[in-house]
Amino acid sequence: MELQKIVRPLIEWYQANKRDLPWRREATPYRVWISEIMLQQTRVEAVKGYFTRFIEALPDVQSLASCSEQQLLKLWEGLGYYNRARNLQKAAQVLVAQYGGQLPADYDALLSLPGIGPYTAGAIASISYGIAQPAVDGNVLRVISRITASHADISDPATRILVGDELRKVMPVLEPGTFNQSLMELGATVCVPNGMPDCKNCPVYRLCEGRKQGVAPDLPVKTAKKPRKLEHRTILLLVRDHRIALRRRPPKGLLAGLWELPSLSGEAGQAEAVAAVRGWGLEPLRVQPLGEAKHIFTHVEWRMTGLRITVEEASPSEELVWAGPDQLREEYPLPSAFRAYLLAVEA
Repeated sequence: MELQKIVRPLIEWYQANKRDLPWRREATPYRVWISEIMLQQTRVEAVKGYFTRFIEALPDVQSLASCSEQQLLKLWEGLGYYNRARNLQKAAQVLVAQYGGQLPADYDALLSLPGIGPYTAGAIASISYGIAQPAVDGNVLRVISRITASHADISDPATRILVGDELRKVMPVLEPGTFNQSLMELGATVCVPNGMPDCKNCPVYRLCEGRKQGVAPDLPVKTAKKPRKLEHRTILLLVRDHRIALRRRPPKGLLAGLWELPSLSGEAGQAEAVAAVRGWGLEPLRVQPLGEAKHIFTHVEWRMTGLRITVEEASPSEELVWAGPDQLREEYPLPSAFRAYLLAVEA
């Protein structure tokens, strides 16, 4: 079908039906950038609160560039994919050094910044600067696959490039940002994944080749991901004088540089856990099982068992720091992987 035919119906539908989202109320380049990075791999409802807190704490490029890494990661705590936050700061520092603290009104210049790929560059360029560039994310790929009844594999980078090229040909010069957002919104609210799209409420229902051919629910085609690696870990909640022990993770790898509850590889028994605790210069006084939990990362799944160990310090350990409730809440960024065991602190 001719994609040009969907442009006006989608724009009119979007203007009448768009959701009220905090980053849409004032679509400055900075706010669009922060929101788009947060929304990668994260649900809209989860992002709303994070976005508001982040903008209140770091309202502009300069404040983002100069904040401490610990403050940045604390603001990001629970969103996951923490390299997104680090790349935000790297890009902000480039913007301060080379662009006067402003995001450039140029697609290629945006694309050169750390952490900004074709989708994010297209979103900023079109929404904030009115530049006619497509912004092709998973929602857009799904919508276009169904509208055109395409069986091209959307996990193939070549498919994303092809969809972008086709959209670029029909991009409305005066409303590129509105058109891009209409495609995203349709995919998020009507042409939804994992099952039957809500075709009766689709503004391009009559134009959709996937609906006409009866294949829309089966699209898009996407190669299945490889199974996640399974890892077993024993989480140690070490408690002393109403404070718990934290340990900083290595600077590279999974959860790089974040704070964690100390842990042991595998399913450690109490004797092994006690020996490890003594190795940190602590004397265990009481050991209590905390049960099982799991956390899923992109490529690995942790299956965890927990032990709460009340200790007294025999000799100080440089590997551990001790944090009270206020410090846990305000200072130390802890991944959500440990949330189930942190609840035991409150209890």
